[in-house]
Amino acid sequence: MTKMFGTNGVRGVVNQDMNVQKALQIGKAIGAVTPGVTAIATDTRYTCDMLKMAVSAGLMSVGCDVIDLGSLPTPALQYYVRTHSVVGGVMITASHNPPQFNGIKVIANDGTEASPQQEEAIEAKYDEEIAPVSWKDTGHTSRYVGAADDYVDAIVSKLDVEAIREANLTVVLDCTNGAAFYTSPLLLRKLGVRAITLNGNPQGEFPGHPSEPTEDNLQDLIKMVKATGASLGIAHDGDADRCVFVDGEGNYVPGDKTLAILARSIVKENGGGIVVTPVATSSVIDETVSSVGGKVVRTAVGSPKVARRMIDDGGIFGGEENGGLIFADHQFCRDGGMAIGRMLESIIKIGPLKEQVDSLVPFYTVKKKLVCPDDLKESVLNFLDENTANIRKDTTDGLKLIFTNGWVLARASGTEPIFRVYAESRDKAVAEELASKYEAMVDEYLSSF
Repeated sequence: MTKMFGTNGVRGVVNQDMNVQKALQIGKAIGAVTPGVTAIATDTRYTCDMLKMAVSAGLMSVGCDVIDLGSLPTPALQYYVRTHSVVGGVMITASHNPPQFNGIKVIANDGTEASPQQEEAIEAKYDEEIAPVSWKDTGHTSRYVGAADDYVDAIVSKLDVEAIREANLTVVLDCTNGAAFYTSPLLLRKLGVRAITLNGNPQGEFPGHPSEPTEDNLQDLIKMVKATGASLGIAHDGDADRCVFVDGEGNYVPGDKTLAILARSIVKENGGGIVVTPVATSSVIDETVSSVGGKVVRTAVGSPKVARRMIDDGGIFGGEENGGLIFADHQFCRDGGMAIGRMLESIIKIGPLKEQVDSLVPFYTVKKKLVCPDDLKESVLNFLDENTANIRKDTTDGLKLIFTNGWVLARASGTEPIFRVYAESRDKAVAEELASKYEAMVDEYLSSF
């Protein structure tokens, strides 16, 4: 069976490992596994139309009608799927990957990303000869133009709009030339927040900066927050399911600290509760959530795994260390728009973001990544496992080595030919030493090929 799905959908370099023929066959496979009306949307990449048309053609060839929602954040498509009579959705996006990449993300009919079982069924069907329906039974496509507004209105309905408006805030918003170009400015306008916008025009090559919202890529946002005296800086990734923040003094706030801050307020409001996050997230989440009577549950990396564990365990909040946050009272998927709203409420009701960050127990996390061909990823993990025999381990995802003064996580990326090494400790020097040691081990092993 062809293995296509990674951590978040199927991705590849366009016209190489992600081409029209593959997209057409995936569309056929999706339609054969989940027949019925399917919604489709895209981010802003140049190649989105080509792949959208190919997937749509595949769906229609096996008898499925397609509703084209246009260019939207992934969570806006997910909201549409959850609230309308469709069997599922397809998002054409490669999220934070460089512009030469694109991908296909399948959405289940409850608005969550496709389950492993659904992905396996699509992969199995992909390898079959999928017969088209007769000419008179082929599907049709239609357009719906209100999905972006519906999504924004749903977010607004969950927020304390009056309190946000009365605060008279100014923020700097970096849309990354991506899918948030319409929805996030609209959201802020409806909340009465003055938004100074960067990279607000949709451009598929991401000319403002690469679509991964890292500190290095957000230097213009940091400078603009300082120059304008804004209360907050906001940035999305390419498909706007993630959101990261810059505090009012221009400091980049890592995603795990945002996760901890919002988890603390949500757990306090609920008088306890479960917060779900992957093994890669900083231990700051454990310290913070336990301090207000909550419990942390760990999963493998990937927002679908977090979302489904939240559903299974009754989690009230969840997310990843990369800025992907999941709010159970809204929808069970990463939602960059709702993250904006909840952070605005937090700084109004609790205090400036910098003060909230400073109140957290300090942990130091060092992240390394190495280029690693997909066919070597498993052997790298085996090598590390064999050479760390006497160390306490967690194999929930990859290999997590647990020491008395910190931990190291080694795992292969599910979306890129990358192998990642994370290290964390309350002592910065220890974190750096651990990261360098295990990065060197992986590098030495890979250089032997």
